[in-house]
Amino acid sequence: MLNKSNFGHIRYLALMPANTPESAPPVLHRSLLNRLRYKHLHMLVALGSSLNLHRASLSLAMSQPAATRMLREIEDMFGCQLFERLPRGMRPTALGAQLVRFAEASLNSLDRCAEDLAARRQGGYGYLSIGTIMGAAPDLVMTAVARMKAQSPQLRLRIMGDTSDQVLRLLDQRRIDMAIARRSPAAHSSSYSFEELGNERLLVVVRSGHPLTRRRKLGWQELVGDWPWILQPATSPARIALDQLLQRLELPAPADIIECSSVYSMQQLVQLTDAVMLLSESALKDYLRMGLVRALPVCIDVPMAPFGILTRTDDAPTQEQQRFIALLRAQARGLAQAG
Repeated sequence: MLNKSNFGHIRYLALMPANTPESAPPVLHRSLLNRLRYKHLHMLVALGSSLNLHRASLSLAMSQPAATRMLREIEDMFGCQLFERLPRGMRPTALGAQLVRFAEASLNSLDRCAEDLAARRQGGYGYLSIGTIMGAAPDLVMTAVARMKAQSPQLRLRIMGDTSDQVLRLLDQRRIDMAIARRSPAAHSSSYSFEELGNERLLVVVRSGHPLTRRRKLGWQELVGDWPWILQPATSPARIALDQLLQRLELPAPADIIECSSVYSMQQLVQLTDAVMLLSESALKDYLRMGLVRALPVCIDVPMAPFGILTRTDDAPTQEQQRFIALLRAQARGLAQAG
């Protein structure tokens, strides 16, 4: 059974008449506490990801009739429809989508707590999960990680690299404790606190030996019209900066695109093709130093949003988080002074 503290904000998810007296919510609290189980949260997450009752039942190792009864039971608890039944599959209602996010966060919090307790029980010093954009990873995050492990060898650390929007999603789902990502509209939410660490420039690069490396002057019209591109997803800050530049120049977006969220895969692909690639300078640093890629003589003068530390405002930082944040700050100051 879920603890009462986990449901402090859930009372407003139920559809209640406008004239419901203020004393009514505690009754709903007691009803939820008495009936809601973790198996219900698993069902909500399974339905939210599959949007199909049959696939959800298979993932939970239960029959479809049993899954149907469970969904009906959950909707009865909240007094409203949580999923629209469509000819093919299902779609969460607005309240259903909110409850799916709550279920994901609750289950991930439980997993995180179990991992932390297991680490401590085995004689370790806790557990820290970090999500980071790859641009900040080489010089900033990995140095802080190495120093953290030197100070606490038995601390369990998990690092997940992705684009800013995906890292923020991991934080929202409570799959990570903190994020190093760029400020974005979603990051301005009151659910997060943001501490700026720095910023960096974007480079347009190609493989060593590419025909364009022999050119001293290049125009954007030729680049976007005549060459394939390797780009991060449309929601990434780098891609947004490129789109803004092309809009200002009144040029269309590249038509021949390989879209990839993995920086490592992008760097492999650019070696195998004649594509043009856009990435942050820090993500390309080692490849530039080894001569595997060459920067082209074009400039993206649209600034990206700064990157920094993102944490959830409703969670008090653990000792491990506080120490890691202090290491990040010190490393960021050192890089700023060196630059």
